[in-house]
Amino acid sequence: METDKIFPDGIYGCQKIGDGMSIEFTETQKNRLTELGVKKETVFRMFETVIEREQTYKIVEKQAVVKNKADLKYLLEQSRKPALCRLQQELADALCEKGFTQVTTPIIISSRALEKMTIDKNNPLHEQVFWLDPKTCLRPMLAPNLYEVSRKILTSQKLPLRIFEIGSCFRKESEGNSHLKEFTMLNLVEWGTPKENRIDQLKQFADLVLKAAQIDDYSLQEEDSVVYGVGLDVVSRDGLELASTAMGPHPLDDKWRITCSWVGIGFGLERLLMHREKQSGIQRYSKSNVFLDGVCLKIK
Repeated sequence: METDKIFPDGIYGCQKIGDGMSIEFTETQKNRLTELGVKKETVFRMFETVIEREQTYKIVEKQAVVKNKADLKYLLEQSRKPALCRLQQELADALCEKGFTQVTTPIIISSRALEKMTIDKNNPLHEQVFWLDPKTCLRPMLAPNLYEVSRKILTSQKLPLRIFEIGSCFRKESEGNSHLKEFTMLNLVEWGTPKENRIDQLKQFADLVLKAAQIDDYSLQEEDSVVYGVGLDVVSRDGLELASTAMGPHPLDDKWRITCSWVGIGFGLERLLMHREKQSGIQRYSKSNVFLDGVCLKIK
């Protein structure tokens, strides 16, 4: 069987063979091809015979291994920096050029800080927190620290104030195609945004970040957050949530003695990469011992 007759577009194409197809790749084969980064339309294609399926699998798996090896070699010899690291730097540079200041805050936070965000034992998010002991945990979000740092800065600085942080957050998520237990967040906030300008500012800041991330297929949709209430979500054309936004004054502000109006956005960077690189799973661009810069390390 000739390769081009099976795969006219390489491992990322999919050729419809005809009516009456009922044979798929086995689950083991699907898992291996997905692990190697083969596109969904190929992984879930149908076959007329088992022989055809097995012949196709051998060819596709071999092509995918070759590609992963080539990508790993390029990383080691050329780019030398994973896409997640490059994206963090590109976003930081783009935000600093627009007057934002980057801050870094602790990964370990107190239960009291979460309670200020309404995440107490009665909140469903409480069960998703990685608790180190009854009073401390790994931060599930950047917001508590950004509130605290901002409150202190605002005692001596004038409005408007633009700050952002990029860092790891941790939640006991069921690791599906678009969730991770450890993920990298970008949170930006502008304190002192005039109330009448908040929506326009959110749109401008979302555009700034997504342009730096080389993503242009998105829209803003109204959404009701468990913590922040009604706001806007940044959603890709295929329905993937890329970011959530918030606006103030907000009831949470009083606990940090914040009194000005403001806007903020939170982006998950691994999810941005998954969407940009058209991957079906987020793990390929996560902090991982199995994947590195989208490359599967389990290659022959």
